[in-house]
Amino acid sequence: MTAGSERRRQLRPGLWETVNERYPGAMISKTDTVPLARLDKPLADARLTFISSAGVQPKGTLPFDVVHPVGDYTFRRVPSDASPSDLEIHQLKYPTDGANRDLNVIFPIERLQALAADGLVGGLTSSFFSFIGYNMDVKRLEATLAEDIADAVVADHAEIALLAPA
Repeated sequence: MTAGSERRRQLRPGLWETVNERYPGAMISKTDTVPLARLDKPLADARLTFISSAGVQPKGTLPFDVVHPVGDYTFRRVPSDASPSDLEIHQLKYPTDGANRDLNVIFPIERLQALAADGLVGGLTSSFFSFIGYNMDVKRLEATLAEDIADAVVADHAEIALLAPA
């Protein structure tokens, strides 16, 4: 079997159409694109922020609404100098066993702290940002949650952002 035929065999024909039928409007499709911004300085001089849909938040903060039928359109600030033991996951839509053993598998806070300490990035913003990825209203996701996070990232003086889905 060739690599191409193996790849075709693994893909589920009609998967995206099925998702769109079951969850109308859930698939984001854009006919226009925004070009990536160019970094105008070396990475070692750039201040980095991290944005994740993992549902990670500081312990003792208001939990995400993980049972709302259309999702939770809020985000949490996570201090970039936090320890994994200061954080918790509020998420029902993916298995969290591995992440509960080592938060870095889903929210690599210690890895990012090490990159900054080693000088591979110029520093970290004071906060990282987390939200839950289960949001069924794409327009609301874009118009509120994405805009709110973007404003917070700009206010935190990030020069580069690392985005990671859960």
